Amino acid sequence: MKTLDDLFKHQIKDLFSAETQLISALPFIADNVNNKKLTKVFEDQLIESKKQKSRLETICREINVSPSGKNSYAVKEIIKDIKKLTKKAANHEVLDVGIIAKVQRIEHYEIAGYGTAIRFAKELGHTEIADKLQETLREVYDVDNILNEIAEDRINRKAIENLT
Repeated sequence: MKTLDDLFKHQIKDLFSAETQLISALPFIADNVNNKKLTKVFEDQLIESKKQKSRLETICREINVSPSGKNSYAVKEIIKDIKKLTKKAANHEVLDVGIIAKVQRIEHYEIAGYGTAIRFAKELGHTEIADKLQETLREVYDVDNILNEIAEDRINRKAIENLT
């Protein structure tokens, strides 16, 4: 990579990989949580992630880059951890809290990635692309906030109660 444009394209491809992997994992995640609000959040997130992936496909066409060929290893490993957790969690509450934490790690990875891509897009003069990326960043923040609210509302306390 020699230019900011090269880094920008690499970042977009990584985000595309992250969204693709998350889309594949969300049905499994939604099926394995026990809290009904949480299930709904992950079902809604699946719909939203598909829109985000579509937005990235549009961006890739606009910057003339193929979205494939990059694998987001960070997201891949977090998803592996989620699958392990479903087998190891001692009870439903701990499983739900653990899944929230791991999905938030993916969301935080995306927050960093989209934030970086927005800065690069602006520097490169891609104002409309930066706006599309900003829309996705707002959606990712929203999911993260919703997961925080659910965890803080009752799930964390229920997991603590199971310790006593």
